Amino acid sequence: MSLKRINTVLAIAVVLFTFYLGVSFLLSPETQAPGFGLPNWPSGDGGGFLIVKGNRENAMGLTMGILLVTGHRRALGHVLPMVAVAPFSDMITVLAHHGSMSAAFGIHGLTSALIATTGVLILRETGKARKAPETAAVPETAVPAPAAHSA
Repeated sequence: MSLKRINTVLAIAVVLFTFYLGVSFLLSPETQAPGFGLPNWPSGDGGGFLIVKGNRENAMGLTMGILLVTGHRRALGHVLPMVAVAPFSDMITVLAHHGSMSAAFGIHGLTSALIATTGVLILRETGKARKAPETAAVPETAVPAPAAHSA
């Protein structure tokens, strides 16, 4: 299996999982919230914040999905590590609020690492593809001869 195919499968998985999270937080935030890892949820109506999380996930999924579908792999490789900041921030938030360490590292930390790694792999893949034509040797017969100067 080629590196490009592996990267594509990983990127598709990241995009689909991001949409799954986004839609889940929009349609049934009360079932998704307990798995986030925080020990206590705000009293009162905190549902709006969960919808914000769902919207954030969907926006990231759309960005990555559009880049993937349109073949902008190099741009996708740059966007994925930036997207990895969101689950990393979620991990820091859970830890800072004395939440579950297993959720912080096992859910958010691993998710961040997977997304960032996928981005680095795509950048590595597209970097190699970019360099290949530049390093190809040009036959000497293909180089045009300098024009003669007339006096």
